[in-house]
Amino acid sequence: MDIAFKCPLCEQEFRVEAALAGTEFRCPTCLKVSQLPEAPAAPPPTGPKVVSASSLPPPPPQSSAPPPVPKAAVRVAGSDNEDARLARRLTEAYQRVTAEVGKLIVGQEEVIEQLLIAIFARSHCLLEGVPGLAKTYMVKTLSDALQLSFRRVQFTPDLMPADITGTDVIQEDAATGRRNLTFLKGPLFAQMILADEINRSPPKTQAALLEAMQEHCVTVGGRTYKLDQPFFVLATQNPVEQEGTYPLPEAQKDRFMFHVRVDYPSREEEREIIKRTTSAYSADVDPVITGEEVIAIQKTVRKVPVPDHVTDFVLDLVRRARPTDAEAPAFTKELVAWGPGPRACQQLILGGKVRAVLRNRFHVTVEDIEALAAPVLRHRIVPTFNAEAEGIKVDTIIARVLKETPRHEPKKVM
Repeated sequence: MDIAFKCPLCEQEFRVEAALAGTEFRCPTCLKVSQLPEAPAAPPPTGPKVVSASSLPPPPPQSSAPPPVPKAAVRVAGSDNEDARLARRLTEAYQRVTAEVGKLIVGQEEVIEQLLIAIFARSHCLLEGVPGLAKTYMVKTLSDALQLSFRRVQFTPDLMPADITGTDVIQEDAATGRRNLTFLKGPLFAQMILADEINRSPPKTQAALLEAMQEHCVTVGGRTYKLDQPFFVLATQNPVEQEGTYPLPEAQKDRFMFHVRVDYPSREEEREIIKRTTSAYSADVDPVITGEEVIAIQKTVRKVPVPDHVTDFVLDLVRRARPTDAEAPAFTKELVAWGPGPRACQQLILGGKVRAVLRNRFHVTVEDIEALAAPVLRHRIVPTFNAEAEGIKVDTIIARVLKETPRHEPKKVM
């Protein structure tokens, strides 16, 4: 006889043996530990039944040990295994990092969350905002909380690839008098890089940064050098002044996980900024997590399960943003010249996994995808000339696509 059980967290339905009633059950989807309900009482016999005592089997030996836990529950993840511990560590670290950064940065909680999601997803961010919104200060504070080395590179029209990757120089050995080529590391040999105004450097320098972002290494003089891990690039763009800039190609922008927009603070946040920056206020940022833990967490978040209905939602969303797709609505074909590629699906799933763990969940929901749709898609959608002429923003197109994308019901597990 089986008993029906529904997980109180993810609402997945299961059927388990009645012999396990009253024991703990770990949901394979969200890892929630719950108490199995008691089995319903058996109905009374409809008629007398005579059984010979000699035909009965001997009674089983009495034991005080509890009934065995299903093997599936043990195999999925126990509360003491390494993945569960790292997931809890990430949830705790996120709350503490946010608090530490909040000592110096007022507001911008959504921006900080997206930066942390990109870091733990082992990717990079393209940040856009007017001058004076503390973009550099935010990244520096974040690197202190994560105990990561930080370098800021100001991109200018005369910046060459060797200025950021490093170069070979001739050095003389004082003992032997011989001259040797020695590689001097550039600013890319740090764990968190702020590429300030990346669109002001020529394409050749942008390409050198692109290799570091994708391969996590640089090539100088025919030799390849590995970069420090974890490695995270935050590139900024000024949306106001475009004179003397080299716009990033669409293929290069696609390498960034998020296109994050930093907006003006609210009135009360700006009041607090004035108080802190025009007084004797000072605060120290305490380190919360180490680089080695960041690397371990990056591997753990990839193990977060994604239900089929969430994957279907991601596919429907991205494909509806492509004007050439049969599923695309009429307004997409009218307003979008080029849509997002498969990397958008990958980044939505990865970002959803990290966001789920940050919220103390071990499964991805449609809500996670909806929250990250704008930063993932806004630099992967090219509007048509008509859309730009009418002043229709990319975020408006994304919002309409989200509204048109159907939500699938989770599949029942029997």
